[in-house]
Amino acid sequence: MGLELEIVRGEGPLIHNPIRSAADVEALRVSPPEESLAFTLEAIRLVRPELERRGIPLLGFSGAPFTLASYALEGGYSTHYLRTKALMTSEPALWRRLMEKLSDVVGSYLLAQARAGAQALQLFDSWVGVLSPTDYREYVLPYARRVIATARRADVPILHFGTGTSGLLELLREAGGDGIGVDWRIDLDAAWQRLSHEVAIQGNLDPAALLAPWPELKRRAQQVLDQAAGRHGHIFNLGHGLLPSTPLENLRRLVDFVHASSGGRR
Repeated sequence: MGLELEIVRGEGPLIHNPIRSAADVEALRVSPPEESLAFTLEAIRLVRPELERRGIPLLGFSGAPFTLASYALEGGYSTHYLRTKALMTSEPALWRRLMEKLSDVVGSYLLAQARAGAQALQLFDSWVGVLSPTDYREYVLPYARRVIATARRADVPILHFGTGTSGLLELLREAGGDGIGVDWRIDLDAAWQRLSHEVAIQGNLDPAALLAPWPELKRRAQQVLDQAAGRHGHIFNLGHGLLPSTPLENLRRLVDFVHASSGGRR
């Protein structure tokens, strides 16, 4: 789209030319993913047959419009997201223009991934938990719904993921998705009850638990499984990404433990 992105060790994504004006928003390019991200789609086409031979499904994903907007406006990770919230509330028309562009790009990107061979899609809204329910409904929900409606044309399962969303769960479900991701800030069974068992649920072990000794990690994983109570539609997962210091042996043991506890279901 014209943003200069760098992934910096220890800091994460940095944008060297963050959005600061209406002209910056208008300058953002909206091009077909087959042109701008052809290399990603080709990678999906290449890896899908090998994964199929191993019985491993291929998951496509994209950052959601709000999370991408926050990086584009803040220039990187933020604690309070002041620039993002200021644009929403002080220049709502410009915010809508930015979110329209991002939702068009993200929806098309997810759809293209599925058509290239991804068997399920995940929409990542890592930072949307900084918003109130009122702000989410007004400034984010229409664009998340727009993305999911576009991706839905591929007829593959869609997961809608966020963190810090205990106050937004019903709104995330309203935006759409066959499964909703939840983090460790709410008990899994309580979250599922609020969402209803008509949707799948993904989560919700605290990533920090992987740094604990194995007996404690096993106990915490079992708590999540107990809350799921063996219902169909639970995708065991962390409540967010792996921490850099995660011991890989703990991760391997956790995967094996969950598979064994689920009777071999994956």
